[in-house]
Amino acid sequence: MEHSIIVEGLTKRYGDKLALDGVSFKVGRGEVFGYLGPNGAGKSTTINILSGLIEPTGGTAVIDGHDLRRERVEIKRKIGVVPEASNLYDELTVRENLGFVSKLYHVPRRLREERIARLLDSFDLDEYGGRRFGRLSKGLKRRAVLAAALVHEPDILFLDEPTSGLDVVSARTLRHMIEAFKEREITVFLTTHYIEEAGSLCDRIAILVCGKIVTIDTPHALEAAAQEMPVLDARVENGERLTEEALGGVPAQDIRVTGDRVRIYTRDIPGAIRALSRVSEEMGFSIMELNTVKPSLEDAFIRLTGLSADLMRTEKEGRR
Repeated sequence: MEHSIIVEGLTKRYGDKLALDGVSFKVGRGEVFGYLGPNGAGKSTTINILSGLIEPTGGTAVIDGHDLRRERVEIKRKIGVVPEASNLYDELTVRENLGFVSKLYHVPRRLREERIARLLDSFDLDEYGGRRFGRLSKGLKRRAVLAAALVHEPDILFLDEPTSGLDVVSARTLRHMIEAFKEREITVFLTTHYIEEAGSLCDRIAILVCGKIVTIDTPHALEAAAQEMPVLDARVENGERLTEEALGGVPAQDIRVTGDRVRIYTRDIPGAIRALSRVSEEMGFSIMELNTVKPSLEDAFIRLTGLSADLMRTEKEGRR
């Protein structure tokens, strides 16, 4: 397979903190590569290094055949970046912003207007081309930023939390656009805190924890690995005092209590049911539903990171 991105032993240190710790991976040409992890895992740091915004402390990276340390200008011509925060000018119109970016990337004057018109049409921004960027909705802003990242026709696109904070319709539209990039053989490097989004969009997923990659595999393979561990799902009533610690006697590899839901990862389903019943009698809560469920990609993420997807989203929204 031809690779668009090759990373070997990438590290980044901020004083005493090691933000990236020997990260290595390869991304194939035309692949949608997911990069998942909790807050502070090093996702944005990786994108900032690979896009040339910050210097790595150690390691190497080759982007579209160019060495990151020696050929940064060449790399910037090959990549497009959609940061988590919008990077266009509020006081300029959408069309003016696209024109400004096209000049920055030295798009030939004879191609600019045609390319901008095509992007406005592709992203359903025609009627907003003359509107100031700062007056757009969040969904329209994301579309405009994505269009700006494509104005110089890059081969590789870095998307940092592209659907974060969007309404359902805008997020779905953006996902469809990402899927369309595969048909154009644009390599996509995608960070997201939405597990389901990564599962539906990505060819492979790397999971990053505390600056280290703990696994890289296809969504299907990650789900299959999680299915080796059966899951018992319970809904309880009057369980306000119920905690993971209170269920310490339940035979399980992991237990998660979220509101009125209890999720038990165990190879001993009968033993777990008996133990849960004993705890319910002792603590005075009722078990209203009890099911064994097929583990999902989210379950694989929980097992690998020790952090639930709901908590990761909560942390993300709190930081925003």
